[in-house]
Amino acid sequence: MVIKQLSIFIENRTGGITDVALILSKNSINMRAFSVSDGTEFGILRLIVSDVELATKVLKDANFKVGITDVVCINCPNTPGSLSAVLESLAKEDVFIEYMYAFSDGGVASTIIRPSDVEKCVTTLENNRANLLKISPLYTF
Repeated sequence: MVIKQLSIFIENRTGGITDVALILSKNSINMRAFSVSDGTEFGILRLIVSDVELATKVLKDANFKVGITDVVCINCPNTPGSLSAVLESLAKEDVFIEYMYAFSDGGVASTIIRPSDVEKCVTTLENNRANLLKISPLYTF
């Protein structure tokens, strides 16, 4: 239901994201989903990884600033209207979404949501029978 997301501050320069990917690769950590937002001098790389604790350690050891945030991941059919129904249920309960990102594979779309109130978001989604995803080290997508 609630999963951990890493937020890594990276310089806006060629190879910044590559540095993170190489460190994770060398430590056998899989990046399952990610999003990048840029600022003037720094960007934020948000990641869902296979091993949060190890990723945090190796990135901090490499002098990256790393934060850990609770997010919610849902699966819904990859069809028109599926996501809007989920978002509508959250809006009706006044759950504000700070940001979100998504990916799809065939008939399933997975959306990672950073709500202002994680518990209320989960409760609302459960009450509306949304398919909440808990990512474990054995799960691959």
